[in-house]
Amino acid sequence: MPAPTVPSPHRLAFGGDYNPEQWPESVWQEDVRLMREAGVTLVSVGVFSWALLEPSPGSYAFGWLDRILDLLHDHGIRVDLGTPTAAPPAWFYRAHPDALPVTREGARYTFGSRAAICHSNTAYRAASSRVTTELARRYGGHPALALWHVHNEYGVPVSACYCDGCAAHFRRWLQDRYTSVETVNEAWGTAFWSQRYASFDEIDPPRLTPTVGNPAQQLDYRRFADATMRENFVRERDILHDLAPGIPVTTNFMTAPSQCDSVDYWAWGREVDLVTNDHYLITDGRRTHVNLAMAADLTRSVAGGAPWLLLEHSPSGVNWQPHNPAKRPGEMARNALAHVARGSEGAMFFQWRQSRRGAEKFHSAMLPHAGTDSRVWREVVRLGADIDSLAPLRGTRTVADAAMVWDWQSWWAQSLEWRPSQDLDARERADGFYESLYDRHLTVDFAHPEADLSAYPLVVVPALYLATEAAGRNLRAYVENGGTLVVSCFSGIVDEHDAVHPGPYPGALRDVLGLTVEEWSPLLPGETVRLAGPGGAESTGDVWTEFVVPRGAETVWSYADGPAAGGPAVTRHRLGRGTAWYVSTRLDAKALGPVLDAACADAGIEPRTGLPTDVEVVRRSGESGEYLFAINHTDHDAKVPLERSGTELLGGERAAGRLTVEAGGVRVVRLDAE
Repeated sequence: MPAPTVPSPHRLAFGGDYNPEQWPESVWQEDVRLMREAGVTLVSVGVFSWALLEPSPGSYAFGWLDRILDLLHDHGIRVDLGTPTAAPPAWFYRAHPDALPVTREGARYTFGSRAAICHSNTAYRAASSRVTTELARRYGGHPALALWHVHNEYGVPVSACYCDGCAAHFRRWLQDRYTSVETVNEAWGTAFWSQRYASFDEIDPPRLTPTVGNPAQQLDYRRFADATMRENFVRERDILHDLAPGIPVTTNFMTAPSQCDSVDYWAWGREVDLVTNDHYLITDGRRTHVNLAMAADLTRSVAGGAPWLLLEHSPSGVNWQPHNPAKRPGEMARNALAHVARGSEGAMFFQWRQSRRGAEKFHSAMLPHAGTDSRVWREVVRLGADIDSLAPLRGTRTVADAAMVWDWQSWWAQSLEWRPSQDLDARERADGFYESLYDRHLTVDFAHPEADLSAYPLVVVPALYLATEAAGRNLRAYVENGGTLVVSCFSGIVDEHDAVHPGPYPGALRDVLGLTVEEWSPLLPGETVRLAGPGGAESTGDVWTEFVVPRGAETVWSYADGPAAGGPAVTRHRLGRGTAWYVSTRLDAKALGPVLDAACADAGIEPRTGLPTDVEVVRRSGESGEYLFAINHTDHDAKVPLERSGTELLGGERAAGRLTVEAGGVRVVRLDAE
């Protein structure tokens, strides 16, 4: 497998999705001229072109793609070439209507959108392999080719199909996973409600039932759907590796929990040669730059800290949310450079030229309908120059201060029906804890609960409802060896089969936390509880409370009222050489602050003083030096203290003492060697 590399030698990547097939060839020359003007180094081509590349079964039309790849190469622009398998053509569905996915309710989708695919369908697998093979044979040696781009955004908008073909595939998957139907019965707890199976043939997908179905079966079906998509990626990847050796293969992730909830990216990160990600601002009234930072940190972590690439984000507004505001002046560059600060080796967009037709004609583009006499275009050209000036930091890595444990499969399990409170959401807890760490100016790596955590002085667990015994042992060893752990409520409860761990809550985590929980008492909508802390401090929680019994832990904050009045609300447990904190109610990002400050003190993390809220400071470091990004998301100029002098890469001037970062601006300083 090729080593991870960003496909733009000696430069950071800059460009976007290019769809020349939507335009007459007379426009192509203008496109490449303007790409050169904007500093574009890489474009994604052919992602949704199956109907043009194979207009009828087995008949291929590559002439237009030959011409556009040659044209791009002649102008020094490299290509991320897509396999078009996210959008099979009409002729394919006419011949194979069973390749359209079936919903849990039994309705079959129809042709006319994208990614309407049953990933178990044998005809789809054969057809996608054939078109991928033809592309690899024709373009594997093309000088413009820098990267293969398989499919598009697996898991969006459809991940699971419930047809009879998937039922047969699911049974085979279960046989491989469990060997015997008796093992399935044990794992799923089928003694409940007389669900026991006598053979694999009796097992169907978790289709619509009159009341809640078996949660362990539903959890396994989510694993199966994810694994089935991954099988299809791996099949295409292996074809490309075989026929075009040395060219990295990727597929564009959507790691932000706000944008995709059906893919276990820890597993996918091991299968791609280069981790790439798509990120779009969610305009829900919250601080969108915090979600952006979280997505970038999560993507970098899925890549294991190795080089990764922002493959899509928007120059301005999108078109698929209820409300789609334009980005403010300077926000495009600020968003792009924030991803670079957190590890991306460039910034790519969807898309190059704004479409005139189709569902995405109102989605912004690098070259908008307004043309080159527009704010968006001028900002694109300036950003291209800025990205080019950052070439020296290529290959450096973002420096993290702490880690956050996150597990997609635990999120899947917690999201199933009949939990104690529908208002206690794993994604919301991750957002809240991350925001509080962000406001402490801490850069965060994410980690699987069974991963090595020894490099981090502080590890935060915002939601780990599903915790394996191995995860419990791992977190205990981390604390015993000197780490500081912060765990949120409703964690450690069930094993990998959604079975409650034997004994009191919190199951797999009760030893490391030094406590047990006798009972939960979720709050009703609008209810809150008051907390009393050290030195008369007060705080407020909502959604959730617990009856906590310390078993070695000390009480730091108590419930001042509510169902558990007088009992522990936040505890601290010294274990071995480390400390474990437990938060048994839901605290928002601000209320979490005092708890995280105390945990940081335990971890030996010095408070970041002198930095305003919403001014982020992130470091990248490597053989070429150490780089400090200062990103100002506020409407006021800010001063950022520099521990040593350096050279500002975006302007070229020397910087020392306190760095001025203008409102909405970004500064990047290459620090002098110590």
